[in-house]
Amino acid sequence: MRNPKYHIYLTPDERCTVINSLIDLRNNLKIQGKYTDLVDELLIKLTKANVKQIKIKDV
Repeated sequence: MRNPKYHIYLTPDERCTVINSLIDLRNNLKIQGKYTDLVDELLIKLTKANVKQIKIKDV
């Protein structure tokens, strides 16, 4: 069975916060001598992701 795909919609400020948090996590893992492979892959996916403009309807 295939793994489900998830989509997340972030504002530019939220995207910047997520990237900075992942970089901080990566640095902390390096200091502790742990593997950073998963965080590196996630950073690459996040930075290469397409940026789409969506309209939000007021209810």
